[in-house]
Amino acid sequence: MATSPHNQTEAPAHDAPARKKDRTHWLYIMVIVAVFAGAAIGLIAPEAGIALKPLGTAFVALIKMIIAPVIFCTIVLGVGSVARAATVGKVGGMALIYFLVMATFALVIGLVVGNLIHPGTGLQLSPYQESGGGESNATVDFLMSLIPGDIPVLPTLVLALLVGFALQSMGKAGEPVVNGIRHIQAVVFKLMMMIMWAAPVGAFGAIAAVVGDTGWAAIRSMAILMGAFYLTCALFIVIVLGGILKVVTGLNIFLLLKYLAREFLLIFSTSSSESALPRLIAKMEHAGVSKPVVGITVPTGYSFNLDGTAIYLTMASLFVSSAMGMPMSIPEQISLLVFMIIASKGAAGVTGAGLATLAAGLQSHRPELLDGMGVIVGIDKFMSEARALTNFTGNAVATLLIGKWTGEIDLDVARATLSGDNPFDELSLESDVHGASTESSAPAARDEGEKEKVAVS
Repeated sequence: MATSPHNQTEAPAHDAPARKKDRTHWLYIMVIVAVFAGAAIGLIAPEAGIALKPLGTAFVALIKMIIAPVIFCTIVLGVGSVARAATVGKVGGMALIYFLVMATFALVIGLVVGNLIHPGTGLQLSPYQESGGGESNATVDFLMSLIPGDIPVLPTLVLALLVGFALQSMGKAGEPVVNGIRHIQAVVFKLMMMIMWAAPVGAFGAIAAVVGDTGWAAIRSMAILMGAFYLTCALFIVIVLGGILKVVTGLNIFLLLKYLAREFLLIFSTSSSESALPRLIAKMEHAGVSKPVVGITVPTGYSFNLDGTAIYLTMASLFVSSAMGMPMSIPEQISLLVFMIIASKGAAGVTGAGLATLAAGLQSHRPELLDGMGVIVGIDKFMSEARALTNFTGNAVATLLIGKWTGEIDLDVARATLSGDNPFDELSLESDVHGASTESSAPAARDEGEKEKVAVS
């Protein structure tokens, strides 16, 4: 009796996210095709490839245009999230401290690896010159002038922090403003998504130009960056996360990875860890972590515990600086690291948000490096899976650690679950909405925990 209305309400909720996933999947495919097509043109007809450079430059200009609104909205709402998470007591405070330490550590690892391999060295990328000659230059310059100029990032960051703390101090009176900014953020992220649909064109032009200018050296440099990034993420998961997990809980990281294998496949197919959020909540509860800890740690971690994104931001920044022939000094790298720690907070798993944060960091420290971002646009999608998998694993490990530190985990259940003696019932998640409505995505027995999660997130 109660099942038919329940099924009726779930059906439309299931359709909408399915369409979204399909569209993003097509964007992913289009970028890959554009990258290979651009590389082919750059190798076969170098001059034609170089002539396509304005396409990449225009896309980067669109990204620059949206940086300040993205930073403002995410920081203001991020500061509010810190306040709400901290008010839930020991679990929230401990989670936030752990997330901050791990994000900083991941950023440092990215800088260390980047300084060891020097990705992008020898490419000698140059910005688009309006006076570069050619018949169509006047038209190109006119079209480029239609894209609004960028807004300075550092003043925007300072203003966002002040507004965030002011709203935090206002308490309930500030809620309408926070809700208003949340609506503005939705518009900004919608605009970001619209811009990202131009990514295939931008990637095509940028890759064609750099390969046309430097030949196989560009392909080799991009392959080195991607290989180093994947290897760094793998070592971070196995050595850093696995080591902490073993020391604190005695659990094995490889057994945890096996336990979450289905979620990894889901993330790999969608290039987003958001799709596996309801499943992670259900599986962490099944592994013996209490509902309050899971309900606070997992959703908060999805905004604040982005280890893979942190490694990507610093390695990509060093790649661009080396490719432009303008390497960053150590003090510049340290100040960039501090900026990234702040700017990456509160940025949810929205397509293009990581690219905007990278652009914001470069613009705030070395604006002249932004013109080299076109190449990163082309290979960003190839690195998105590693980012998503690392972020997801980091949140799973964090949940187990916070459970241990707060005494809210049954380690006997956890060991039995990871060893396979207490298998997870996949049938309980048959009606998942995969993140579209987390309150209805978990089985009925977990409804209460899901509501806690939504309240915190």
